[in-house]
Parts: sequence; C-alpha cells; structure tokens
Amino acid sequence: MDIRSLRYSIFGGVRKNLHLPYYIHGYAMMSLPRFFTERRRESLLREFDSLPSQQQDYVMHRVDYYNRLSSPVSLPSTAPCIGEQSFLHKQYGSVYLFDSYEWTRYFPCHLHWLLMPGDVIQTFSHPTVAKSRPIGDANTNGNSVLLNMDKVRHFVFFRDPVPFDSKHNQVIFRGAVMNKPARMAFLEQYFGRPLFDLRDTSRHSTYPPEMRQSKETTIYDHLSYKYIMCLEGNDVASNLKWVMHSNSLAVAPAMRYETWFMEGTLRGNEHFIEIKPDYSDIEERLSYYNDHPLEARDIVENAHRHCRQFLTPKIERLCSLMVMEKYFRMTDQQF
Repeated sequence: MDIRSLRYSIFGGVRKNLHLPYYIHGYAMMSLPRFFTERRRESLLREFDSLPSQQQDYVMHRVDYYNRLSSPVSLPSTAPCIGEQSFLHKQYGSVYLFDSYEWTRYFPCHLHWLLMPGDVIQTFSHPTVAKSRPIGDANTNGNSVLLNMDKVRHFVFFRDPVPFDSKHNQVIFRGAVMNKPARMAFLEQYFGRPLFDLRDTSRHSTYPPEMRQSKETTIYDHLSYKYIMCLEGNDVASNLKWVMHSNSLAVAPAMRYETWFMEGTLRGNEHFIEIKPDYSDIEERLSYYNDHPLEARDIVENAHRHCRQFLTPKIERLCSLMVMEKYFRMTDQQF
C-alpha cells in the first residue's frame, strides 16, 4: 500500500466500514431495556406525518417495495417470537442479530415472525424477513420482506478521490472464483487480455499463480480503474454499493437478486454498464464507453443519485420501522 492509499484508508477517504464501532454500538443497543425503545415507537413513526407530501410518497414507495404484503395473512403456528433471537449469534455471527434487533426492539417481544438470515436466493410460502431475494414482482417474491442486514459488509460508502477521467481504461476484478461457475467462466475467458486486470482471491484456488492473488487488493487500488466488475456470488455482488458510489463504473450482467439497495430498480446502461450473461460483449461495451466519456460520466452521476437516497439516517430509520410495522400488521398481530 503506498502513502496516498494509506492516507485515505486511515483518514476516512477510502475504506470499508470499521467493525469495532459497529460491534460496540450493537452490544450497547442490546443492553438497553426494550421498555425504552418500545415507548419510542409511536413517536418515531409519527415523523412520517411531518414529512412533505413528496417525501411521504417516496417513503411509502420504498416501504411497499421492501414489504409487498397487500392483504392480511397468518403465520404458521411454529413461527418464533421476535424475542427469540439467540440462535442468530451461534449460526450466523452477530451481524444478523444486531441488524434485525435494531428494529424489532421497538415492538413487543410476544410478536411472531419468520426470519431467514444469510444469503437468500429462494422465495417463501409465508411472509419471511430476509436480507436478499430474487428480483421479481409481488407474484413471485411477495413473501420475501427485505430488511437491511449485514450492512457493515455491504453498505460501504465513501468519497472517491480519483476523477473518472484520471482512471485507467481497464476493468478490474478481484473476487473468490472457485466453485462459482459464472465467475470461473469469466476469469478463464478474459484473463490476460489488454482491457482486463483479473485475479482469483479464493483461499484454495487451483488456478496458476499468475491468475491468483492472496494479498488483498484494497478499495483504493480498485479506484484507479474506470470499470469495476460486480459479479453476483452467493446472492448479490457485495461490492456493488461502493462501486456505484465511486467515480468508477460498475460492470455487470442483468442482476438476479436484490437487497435493501433495491437492485431491481437499477437499469442497465443508466446506472451501470450492462453486459450479456455470457460476457461475450464486454470488450465491445468497454471500448464504447472509452470512446464516449460523456455517456460514461452520465452513468456515474445516475449511480451517485441512486446511492444518495440511502444516506439520510432519518429516512432509513423511518423506512425500516415502517417495513416491520407493516409486517406485523399484515400478519394480523396486535401490538
């Protein structure tokens, strides 16, 4: 890491979210008696009434996007209470425990729900809270209710110090490739070509040494490239958020999964460079935007505009609370 990269990493320019403050906040939050947060629920929800009508429409659009339940439905008798979350820490670590408790703590412990932690790519027969779901409409994913979980890893935003025009005319990819057929096909097809800087970071990679990279490539290192590959892995591409908030362009096939980031609302060649699922047109697309920098910068600005909507804590809090309030109300529970 050079001096400039170290400077931005230390002083908050370009780095991933710091885990220590996140865990301190999480444990402090869980130590506070629920009596206090439950009493605050109604006053926090009333903040919606003070919003201008345009913002109210916007918040309702997001709430109904995340929670597509449109008529009351009963949960199965085996659905646990929201107070029974100890299993999350044992099976999934603290992030799903903290990120779900952040909003369930405003509701009585006796309320029931279904929660599916982890990287979710399936749909459900009963209303279930999850981090991710397949992109679709209410007919296909209506029981998948999105909540912003594992956000310390996924929701990374920072100031990119490198202007678009100062970046290399190449695409970079660093990611775990082994046992991910789509990523393997991409690496094997394009490794070594002039427009590409690609490496497999899998711990037990079987590729030749020149195709592997054990040393971490920092976010700052990525930002010297105009194009950054955002390839889905277990569910969504975990780097998509920070790439779209940078001055580089995300390059990806049409997305199949979505999270709180509302990937299903992103449009190819408006928010990111869309390529074919078999990657066959990627060189053509990159060459096109190298020759049309004004169009490329328009995509960067559109991506920034999409990211900005997640940067207002009051709106994020209101959306999260209203998603959960709607979940309990639509599952016909009294609170």
